[in-house]
Amino acid sequence: MPKHSPTSLDPRSPLVLDTRDLPRRPGVLRTVKRVVPAPSDLGVELIAVPEGADLDLDLRMESVSEGVLVSETVSGPVRGECGRCLREINDSVTVTIQELYAYENSTTDVTTEEDEVGRMQGDLIDLEPALRDAVVLALPTNPLCREDCPGLCPDCGVHWDDLPADHSHQQIDPRWAGLSQLTRTEE
Repeated sequence: MPKHSPTSLDPRSPLVLDTRDLPRRPGVLRTVKRVVPAPSDLGVELIAVPEGADLDLDLRMESVSEGVLVSETVSGPVRGECGRCLREINDSVTVTIQELYAYENSTTDVTTEEDEVGRMQGDLIDLEPALRDAVVLALPTNPLCREDCPGLCPDCGVHWDDLPADHSHQQIDPRWAGLSQLTRTEE
């Protein structure tokens, strides 16, 4: 049988679950609630979960014939900047994850590719890869401070919200400046 994990898991790591108290009988269920610090680089360029921020995990571990089915809801804060106006964004993210973690030397080793399902190391499950995938995919690649954010004036860089309605940077070619007088009404 192939080795699936190049490094051994640390049972004290906050994103590692110990399943010793979950019997290996299909249908047995355990729930776990915990708050863990967010790992580093949990996000995309403009928005991310701050490293060390509290992530609330609401886990349900169910013993199935091939391993442990983990269903979880993860929620936590996100910080970033608007893709249009660069204002700070403070929001939250909530994602639902369901992942099968196969027992070592189960028939899943033969019937699936190595990266198709999670793999247990003894009684330990590493939640970080599935959590990272779900959270990062739930974050917008171009976050907005609000749906109708007008952005910045491309000429002066000031927020459109802070500019008067008639704001303009229209430059008139001096050769045509005389013609602009024709459109003005005389008083």
